[in-house]
Amino acid sequence: MRRVSSTFSRITLQAAPRVARFLFIIFIIGLALAALGGCGLRRGRPDVGGAHQSITLAGSTSVQPFAELLADEFMKSHPGIIVNVQGGGSSAGARAALTGVAQIGMLSRELEGEEKSLHRIVIARDAIAIVVHPSNPIDDLSVAQIRAIFAGEITNWSQVGGPHREIHVVSREEGSGTRGSFDEMIMGSAEVTPGAVVQDSNGAVRETVAGDPSAIGYLSLGLVDKRVKGVRISGVAPTVANVERGAYGIVRPFLFATRGRPGEAAQEFIDFALSRAGQRLLAAEGLVPVARD
Repeated sequence: MRRVSSTFSRITLQAAPRVARFLFIIFIIGLALAALGGCGLRRGRPDVGGAHQSITLAGSTSVQPFAELLADEFMKSHPGIIVNVQGGGSSAGARAALTGVAQIGMLSRELEGEEKSLHRIVIARDAIAIVVHPSNPIDDLSVAQIRAIFAGEITNWSQVGGPHREIHVVSREEGSGTRGSFDEMIMGSAEVTPGAVVQDSNGAVRETVAGDPSAIGYLSLGLVDKRVKGVRISGVAPTVANVERGAYGIVRPFLFATRGRPGEAAQEFIDFALSRAGQRLLAAEGLVPVARD
């Protein structure tokens, strides 16, 4: 094809007057630019037959890292579906699902008020662990002591058998599913002290406690690592085994929530999360799997 075009160009250029030759060159350049532009479009956009579907999950920062793991594994076997996972908190996740901004909302608490119109899918159960710095000798507290610490009534570690050091309380923001579950199961009618350091994610709580020997906080059991130490509650350690046998009581659901029947791609992702492979993945990360209905 290039040889024919080249021959044609030489014949035309030799025979044509100067103006015609100029117009002809402009025409050839235009064709070349159009061809290059067309190639660029094809590289940036898949063919119609191979177009990708996209689903968005938004909400709980507790659920987010586990949803990201599920998404990574899911996309390996579903190359035609792109899964976007965003945070924002449980309340934001419910709103995103209600308004259709996200196909799937993520919550680390039960649905409330108008949220109950959403379709609720429990993908796992998670314990809330009370965490301190690994150097802190305190490794066991009662619920009453934890409540008093977070309410600002106990302000020094020496009051619970630790070193003479001021306690730095680290909490989650209002609207967080983790905060809501903590308030319900630990604080009751008591309020978290206004002097608490408030963080907007489980990861931020973990980093704050990991960097402060005087700190105490709470976060998802699945996100506890060697940087922080999980405290026993009245002698019961925050472990998956203790959650499964009902010995550890600070447990909340991890939910996916959809507005009505989810689309085909979203349903495939939900099915994967509840599949044997998906549940094994969540269990390996410290969550308590659930049996599929």
